[in-house]
Amino acid sequence: MLISHSSQLAVEVAELAAQIGGRDVPIAAAGGTDDGRLGTSITKVADAIATVDQGDGVILLMDLGSAVLTAKTLLDEHPRPRVFLADAPFVEGAISALVTSGGGADVKAVLTAAEEARHIGKL
Repeated sequence: MLISHSSQLAVEVAELAAQIGGRDVPIAAAGGTDDGRLGTSITKVADAIATVDQGDGVILLMDLGSAVLTAKTLLDEHPRPRVFLADAPFVEGAISALVTSGGGADVKAVLTAAEEARHIGKL
């Protein structure tokens, strides 16, 4: 699940990850505020979690600082034991998570894959 300050960015990263990782893994984008501005929305995040949650766990990837705050606030107010925050790069983490999940890995392995994406070299 992708949380971004920009609705368009969240949707595009989700689409990229789905194209690379396959469309069989649920992915959702929660970007922008409820009124369409830049920012984040607890309501959008909660709705997106509900959309992708199939009982095995949900990984949240955030783009910038206050997206992390929004996700943490939601989980503090409404604890969800199988929802995990990934300390991962937004694009690379999303792709790694989706590919790993599509291979049948459990939620902990998917979280690890997302977080290890920060070590993927580009050169």
